[in-house]
Amino acid sequence: MSQIIGRGAEAILKKQGNELIKERIKKGYRIPELDEKLRKQRTRSEAKLIAKANEIIASPKLISVDEKSKEIKMKYIEGKKLSDWLDKFPEKQTLEICKEIGKNIALIHNKDIIHGDLTTSNMILNKQVYFFDFGLGFHSARIEDKAVDLHLLRQAFESKHFKNWQKYFNAALEGYKIADKYKEIIDRLKKVEARGRYRKKQ
Repeated sequence: MSQIIGRGAEAILKKQGNELIKERIKKGYRIPELDEKLRKQRTRSEAKLIAKANEIIASPKLISVDEKSKEIKMKYIEGKKLSDWLDKFPEKQTLEICKEIGKNIALIHNKDIIHGDLTTSNMILNKQVYFFDFGLGFHSARIEDKAVDLHLLRQAFESKHFKNWQKYFNAALEGYKIADKYKEIIDRLKKVEARGRYRKKQ
């Protein structure tokens, strides 16, 4: 017996015992053949990213992938969703968590994995920080893509944890220092942020 625990634009999340099932849903506005092809490709791509991430950082273990039903089965992780809990911990603990977030991002970036949706809604704390939802992720060695990934985290902190977002982001960048090409990525991040500010002024 499965229970729906989440619904997004692209997929439904179901809990079944100790398993989490992510099912990509049909899009009525797309040509059926194209929709079928896209959902199959994205299911396959995400499963590969999850399997790779499993080797590098704490993330839900991939159990199986079914391209026909567009379902990915993973181990269900109990824990605290950081979007709800990050502001409730003592400051010292919160900053340590943010530092761990930055370290995790560096570790996947070092293997050229771009998460694509770095928000605290996609992170769970259970002794360590687990990353999930690689649905917008992809492989890339480009400095720009890694800088944009960090920029997404900054925006997520700013919108969800606006009172302390700067402290949180600075702690994450401290953890990110183990990244290969750290300086180049941070330099590019500054340019990405400047572009964002410029667009806001227009």
